[in-house]
Amino acid sequence: MSISVLRTDEGPSAWYVEVPGTARAVRIDTDATTTAALLADRPAIEKAAATAAQATGSVDVTTLALVSPVTAPCRVVAQMVNFRSHAKDSGFNPDQVPPTFFRKSSGSLAGPHATIVRPEHVRFLDYEIELGLVLGAPLPVGTTVTEADLPRFVAGLVVTNDVSARDIQLPKGQFYESKSYPTFTPVGPRLVLLEPGEFPHLERLRLRLWVNDVLRQDRTLADMIVRPAEALTLLARFQSLDPGDLLLTGTPGGTALKAPAKIVEIIGGLLPPAVKWKAFFAKAESNPDYLQHGDVVTATIATDDGVLDLGRQRTPVEHR
Repeated sequence: MSISVLRTDEGPSAWYVEVPGTARAVRIDTDATTTAALLADRPAIEKAAATAAQATGSVDVTTLALVSPVTAPCRVVAQMVNFRSHAKDSGFNPDQVPPTFFRKSSGSLAGPHATIVRPEHVRFLDYEIELGLVLGAPLPVGTTVTEADLPRFVAGLVVTNDVSARDIQLPKGQFYESKSYPTFTPVGPRLVLLEPGEFPHLERLRLRLWVNDVLRQDRTLADMIVRPAEALTLLARFQSLDPGDLLLTGTPGGTALKAPAKIVEIIGGLLPPAVKWKAFFAKAESNPDYLQHGDVVTATIATDDGVLDLGRQRTPVEHR
């Protein structure tokens, strides 16, 4: 059975295990100050889980100030256009999208209820709910990962939101900057540590995101183009990963950013880049789906039957 781990702001080693089926949690007796160190202290996690099963010595989860269960510094890698619905929204043929990765700064990691802060110079702020894989073992360059041995490398799962400054990303082709501002990667609330027999449930995980309680994104992992084992194999061709590192596996369709209509795209291709982007963002000004000051983003990932539930993020948006 999976174990849901929480991290709080009480101190660098303030980790808890949730009591299944309740809003209670038990403190883990560990000196671990990083996600990697906690994963290495499995006996402490299992001892707390055994205590949680007895529902003794627990505290009310609602009294805990939760922070990201993935600690920085770490590697944060993300997959671009990895859901068929997102590919179609972006004007791509899902069967012809090449697997592509990019990096985010781990300084962008934030808690599941932290405020998403839009920098003053950013105009178009977008959301992207993504399943995060947390590494539990070293992934050396040259490693081949199969579905069968995925549990060897992936310790657990988290809800993430790949917040994006589109007016930085698109004209400059600059993914790293546009997705790496502080608070641009809310993570959690739970780090759900899986048993090997639970990995077949991954395809049934449903990603949902609401803005001001209006549903914007809703797809299962069955919509994914490159699945986790293949993604890790492709990534390991050039990038090693370590325990505690985080891979964001792509977002479904429904983001604020959409590809322009075909005729507009053709006309735009005839314009100089500066003119094209000026026209594109002038039109984007009328798009109400970009995140506004005071909006609240809610994100959940779970199977429909609740066998796996990564919890609920609720993050307000603030414009500086």
